[in-house]
Amino acid sequence: MHLRFTEDELATLIEMLSLAANVASWNRRPGSDQGVAAFEALEDKILGKAKVAGFGEAITWDEERQRHVVSREFADEAFFSECYDEFRNENFWEELVIRLADRDLQRSIGKEAWEKLSEDDRRSRTSEIEKNYWKEFTGRGIERVAVIFPPGEG
Repeated sequence: MHLRFTEDELATLIEMLSLAANVASWNRRPGSDQGVAAFEALEDKILGKAKVAGFGEAITWDEERQRHVVSREFADEAFFSECYDEFRNENFWEELVIRLADRDLQRSIGKEAWEKLSEDDRRSRTSEIEKNYWKEFTGRGIERVAVIFPPGEG
């Protein structure tokens, strides 16, 4: 198969591949190595071709990983970096809210009862708790978050 891209389309493809490979690299589930490697291999292949097609300034060779990657300068200015940062930021807050709400529910009904609930049941029972955490974090960030260590720790 042969594909032809304009310079702008190739730049967008480079960003899309880099975004996908960055997101995939966070997958630590057992058995995910093959999928992550496939993303990285395709990124390397396309970036290698793009480097000789006029994107030499945007692409560099990473000795440690032994593959082509976008240059730091390109990544700093690229839209995909903004997308990636926003994804990580939103994911952090969403996970924090869900985990805290789940913890609160588990404390109120007990671990055994909590484990018997389906994910949908947990979400429906924690929706108000989640709203309160969202309100807190939207207004104050983590300003009032504190870790309380058990006696003898910390």
